[in-house]
Amino acid sequence: MPTFAEKIIAFNQSVAFNGKLPKGISIMNPFKENAEALLISSQFYKKYYKDNYKRHLILGINPGRFGAGVTGIPFTDTKRLFTECEMQFPGKETHEPSSVFVYEVIDAYGGAREFYKKFYIQSVCPLGFTATNDKGREVNFNYYDSKELTEAVYDFMIENIRKQISFGINTDVCFCFGTGKNEEFLRKINEEYNFFKNIIALEHPRYIMQYKAKLKPFYIKKYLTAFKEC
Repeated sequence: MPTFAEKIIAFNQSVAFNGKLPKGISIMNPFKENAEALLISSQFYKKYYKDNYKRHLILGINPGRFGAGVTGIPFTDTKRLFTECEMQFPGKETHEPSSVFVYEVIDAYGGAREFYKKFYIQSVCPLGFTATNDKGREVNFNYYDSKELTEAVYDFMIENIRKQISFGINTDVCFCFGTGKNEEFLRKINEEYNFFKNIIALEHPRYIMQYKAKLKPFYIKKYLTAFKEC
């Protein structure tokens, strides 16, 4: 029987969007664009998921350029990969505020080994998007930032949530990072497809770091209280 790690790695090796995107939006697939991402993420999953434990799913929005877009591991930038997971990344060093907060929660929970034994972090859309802003800079773009993009990747998102549930996910509760549009969309599709019995939404780590940094201890406690209910 394949381990949880083997299922994730096989998924990462095969995940691809082959549809048509709206003009000006590009797909970001670290597993196809960066050989180091597939290598290091595979090592990560073998380290923490080489078993057949059932886990609860945590769904963010979609990968960002400086976290999963580089490492292939959701909410894990290269700095946290080294300091918290004790793993080397041969490429450029990246810093993502969301990763800072998530790993503070993980540390408070009991550390990476304990946390990843019970949770699997992914995103509603497993691949990321970028667009060029008015200043000519490449920026992150969320699946819900345009109606046209949401419609273009809708079936892709449904298909890949279903695939990942089959890894061995407890479907009594799903945790959602984001209490705005991400929560709204996840609840909408859950009503239609009945993926989970309940969805618990938590403020997105990026929102906390950008707008509520002074209240970080409060939000860490809120996360821990939610996670320890399952």
